[in-house]
Amino acid sequence: MTYDEFILTIENDELPPQLPLYIQSLWYDAKGDWHKAHALIDSLDDKNSCLVHAYLHRKEGDLSNAGYWYRRANASLPQLSLQEEWKKITMDLLSAP
Repeated sequence: MTYDEFILTIENDELPPQLPLYIQSLWYDAKGDWHKAHALIDSLDDKNSCLVHAYLHRKEGDLSNAGYWYRRANASLPQLSLQEEWKKITMDLLSAP
């Protein structure tokens, strides 16, 4: 799925069921449901889920918890806006093999 196709699913309020949970989490976050987004990845510990988890805690304003999850994802706190970070993570994860 391309980034543009993913954005259309958000605009059309149609979550594709086959997406990995970390992509579904980004979808719910874009729809304004932080709690659902967090619940989907809260118990996952793969690198991609950890990165999304970090972003969500950064968005929440809990930078200490975000820092923990960025380290688990082998990443650092980005110097991007939250919107830019969401787009970058989404584009990277959608294009990953």
